[in-house]
Amino acid sequence: MTAAVSRATVGQPPSKVAGLLYGLGLGGFVDGIVLHQILQWHHMVSDVSRYPVNTIAGLEVNTLADGFFHLATWVLVLAASIAAIMAWRQGRLAPNWRFHFGLVLTGWGIFNVVEGLIDHQILGIHHVRDDLGGPLAWDIGFLLFGVLLIIGGWSLHKAGLRALERGSEHNRRPPAPSRVQAPNQCELKQRD
Repeated sequence: MTAAVSRATVGQPPSKVAGLLYGLGLGGFVDGIVLHQILQWHHMVSDVSRYPVNTIAGLEVNTLADGFFHLATWVLVLAASIAAIMAWRQGRLAPNWRFHFGLVLTGWGIFNVVEGLIDHQILGIHHVRDDLGGPLAWDIGFLLFGVLLIIGGWSLHKAGLRALERGSEHNRRPPAPSRVQAPNQCELKQRD
């Protein structure tokens, strides 16, 4: 990193990249851990007829696909960590809680909407409740939850951004003049 780059970014607002990537990755982990593993509502390819989850071979393929899915979400979290460290090393301002967690919620919502549209609707490789035969209402609820996460997260993020801007305006004001007192006669004599 050059001195010119660091001077250009020192004191700049925090990057949005880390928070959004954390949201995408952690949202994927919530989906994979809660829906795939704990509740076992579906797996990555559980609505593909060649890989039925009620056979050992089908469950092996679904478990492998879930593993690759978790690997991808792990890479997103790693990328988020790298982005956060890069922003820190550039001297950017640290995000406040609302700025950061608003972006995390927004990223999670983006994950839900993209995954819900692509995997559930376009590719049809699984649905939220494949254990119930894949009712459409659950898929729509998943998409609506994602939209609510985006709206709520972005609102929270913007509130955090406004607070950061107010704080940086306060920090850019010239300091109030300080009152410097002239040394008294005793101090001057002691210096001699």
